[in-house]
Amino acid sequence: MASQHSEADAVTRDERRRLRRGRSRTGSPSYVVVEAPKRKMKKQPPQQSIDEFWSRFTTKTPGKAFTILPDNLYAKRLAAQRRANPSLNQNAVRSYEEAVQICKEKVAKIVSECRRVNQKYRDMHFDIEADFLKGRVSDCLTGLDHPIHAKCPLKPMSVKRVEDIFQDPQFFVDGATASDVRQGKDGDCWLMSALSTLSNMPPLIEQVCCARDEQVGVYGFVFHRDGEWISEVIDDKLYLIKEDFHDSLLEREKWLDLQNRKNPEEEYRTVMQTGSRALYFAQCSHPNETWLPLLEKAYAKAHGDYMAINGGFVGEGIEDLTGGVTTEVFATDILDKEKFWNEELCQVNKQFLFGCAQGSGRHGERKGIIERHAYSIMHAVEIDGERLLKLRNPWGNTEWSGPWSDGSEQWTAEWIQKLDHTFGDDGVFWISYKDLLRNYQHFDRTRLFVPENPKNPDEPKWKVTQLWTSLNIPWSVDYHDTKFSILLKGEPGVKKNVVIVLSQLDDRYFRGLQGQYEFKLQFRLHREGEEDYIVRSPGNYYMRRSVSTEVDLEPGAYSVLLKIVATRYDNTTPTEEVIRNTCRDRRDKLLSIGLSYDLAHAKGQFKESEKEKREREAAEKKAKRKMDAKAAHAARRQQRLKQKLRQKRRQSKVEEKRLRAKIEGLVTPGSMQVEDGMSDYEAQTSDEDEETQGVAAQDSVRDLPTTSNVPSAVQRFHSRNESTQSLPLPSRRGTAGTDNTAGGTETPRLQVNGFPLPQRKLSLSDISDDDLSWDSELDAPDSDDSDPERGFFQPEPGTSVREREREEEGPDDEFERDPWNAVCVVGLRVYSKGSEVEIRVLRPGEGDLGDKKEKLLDVDDSAADATKDLAGLGIGLEGEVEELHKGSGPAGVEVDQQG
Repeated sequence: MASQHSEADAVTRDERRRLRRGRSRTGSPSYVVVEAPKRKMKKQPPQQSIDEFWSRFTTKTPGKAFTILPDNLYAKRLAAQRRANPSLNQNAVRSYEEAVQICKEKVAKIVSECRRVNQKYRDMHFDIEADFLKGRVSDCLTGLDHPIHAKCPLKPMSVKRVEDIFQDPQFFVDGATASDVRQGKDGDCWLMSALSTLSNMPPLIEQVCCARDEQVGVYGFVFHRDGEWISEVIDDKLYLIKEDFHDSLLEREKWLDLQNRKNPEEEYRTVMQTGSRALYFAQCSHPNETWLPLLEKAYAKAHGDYMAINGGFVGEGIEDLTGGVTTEVFATDILDKEKFWNEELCQVNKQFLFGCAQGSGRHGERKGIIERHAYSIMHAVEIDGERLLKLRNPWGNTEWSGPWSDGSEQWTAEWIQKLDHTFGDDGVFWISYKDLLRNYQHFDRTRLFVPENPKNPDEPKWKVTQLWTSLNIPWSVDYHDTKFSILLKGEPGVKKNVVIVLSQLDDRYFRGLQGQYEFKLQFRLHREGEEDYIVRSPGNYYMRRSVSTEVDLEPGAYSVLLKIVATRYDNTTPTEEVIRNTCRDRRDKLLSIGLSYDLAHAKGQFKESEKEKREREAAEKKAKRKMDAKAAHAARRQQRLKQKLRQKRRQSKVEEKRLRAKIEGLVTPGSMQVEDGMSDYEAQTSDEDEETQGVAAQDSVRDLPTTSNVPSAVQRFHSRNESTQSLPLPSRRGTAGTDNTAGGTETPRLQVNGFPLPQRKLSLSDISDDDLSWDSELDAPDSDDSDPERGFFQPEPGTSVREREREEEGPDDEFERDPWNAVCVVGLRVYSKGSEVEIRVLRPGEGDLGDKKEKLLDVDDSAADATKDLAGLGIGLEGEVEELHKGSGPAGVEVDQQG
């Protein structure tokens, strides 16, 4: 056994030797796995280590890029306007009316220009034909987050105008109805379901399509974005499924092979490129109706491209088309199903609009219901004790196959007449209320701000007030120190219906530039001066754009406390890298999306307080001191490098003159030779050189012989063979001048009678700077480098030596290299009926924010019981809290924290 162990140990030792040489036992190259060095543990209290970690985890200079484009004057003007008038209070309908008026003026201007030059309108900002013909990545189809060399999942084959596609184009054929809507190749089923839902209230779709000139080919639409209505104008070019006749390879040959055809090209166009069925994206069921594909194109242009509207929620689509407010409702969370039926579902197409979806699954479909697919709720009726709902699939086919489906046993001639239902695979089906709650888990309920009785002119109108700001979101989740203050005016004691909405910017409009952070919103409403809150916003599972609540409030002052959860996704490309990657190859796309980003973020540029201004100026001054310190250190480092080079050159000259003095008169034509190893002279005189080298290095240069004293034979040799002076000569240890090739041989060295020739002139690259790293004692700036008052290079009070070294050397921790820096732009909208509303933003140190008892944990938080006695006790105890936070107790010693 002992022999086996010794043999194994020998094999292991041999194998280790081979690995060190870079060879395996078979002679093939091997790879040595080197473990990363373990981080040295500091000898300090654990609490101090944890505090230092969290101080490095979060950035010292939080901030967000508010402008993408260089010197964006439009964003600056908009930001200045927001600062001048931050809180807007207006009729909820007035913003829509202003957007419609602007849209009509745009269309009229374009029509006048086109008629003057006798040309149809071409949208230069969303020219899908030119974008299709350029052959590269499509700006109208894909966003900035799409790799430039990756294949586009959307593949339309041609582009034509409306008059070239439809034989008798009409924008509306008998109005806009749900049966018109059919989804195309894009994944915007949520938008199609929203349009189907809106079609139950005919005026809603007509309000979105507000202006057009079909002869010129210009169409105007309005959409709701971030609390305001915007207008969008497009031309009439649309994508088609099939390519042109002469561009087709297979289809063209097939049509040419047909016999007795007068015009194969015209017949191909009639069959393949005519009517709604030829469109690549959304299409109306009527072959000549055009409103749906044009509206979808305008919506895609508003968001930048068609891929930007891929995937979403029905409620978001209804919000963008109506200006309403959407709330998520889960079937498992409904407390009173009777109340949900009577007060909400039965109000569909009146005060509410509903969409639904089967939110999860992996089987594709359940009894005809497509998983992860959006549906629209068209009607809700209760007849003869049966509660039934009419739903529609935006595909225009594939229906529910359970009870009350087409052809089921529940249908009789009487029921068909009562519900006015027609069998057919058109995507429209009926389902019972019980089966609806069982098979659909997610509901989008959108509150409409329309008059309850349009015929009553005295009915109070809904008014909306909104205010935006930006917040630095910490990693730890808690209610933010900054809050919104609401002042609700009106007759005392009379409650008013109020809808409160907390929203963030819709990043679908600048997809690719949204950054690495996602935010989940929540808020709590307090009456100022009261500890207990009135209502909390319901938490959203899927929709993260906004949260809202509807409540009846008396006039008075209220506070809205914000809780925002930020999540970082490292696999998302940072905004600055996206700009760097796209500024050359996709300039037009970056200009378009960047402008949308800048204008949206202009809402969040608030006027900073005096405290924030002081903190910002202090941070900027500290950053400047740090940059100046680094620059001074780099200059001192370069100076020391030059001094070291001069010293090396002096030593080289001393060695050269010493060797020339020794070989005086020894150069003959046959004395030059090239050897591989150490010369005999070097072997014989190695000991002598070591003794004399130290003496020679200490001598001054002026005491040594100059080159004029070197024998003329040596000078003549150097003049004839100047090129040999640049050959590398190995040092006595065989390191300098060697060339480690694959065979391990050294570069031959030129010698004269065994004497090595002088080396080439040294440069800065020959000087090692391993010993020139930052040293807190050697590299500390002199007193005369500092500012007279405080000094750019002097450390902050209380800054340790290690912290100063870390500032100069750069971060060595992954969290410090890329710290937490989450900034969210949020806005608060308040819809009120018959009352005026004012909104303010209260930051720490402003106003009467000091009501600490508002900022308590939620009642359902696990730690709420431990903090229940802290209400109102936080004021005046800051000193005690700070004293308890200092350091941590040593091991074995209990810290008395009582009393």
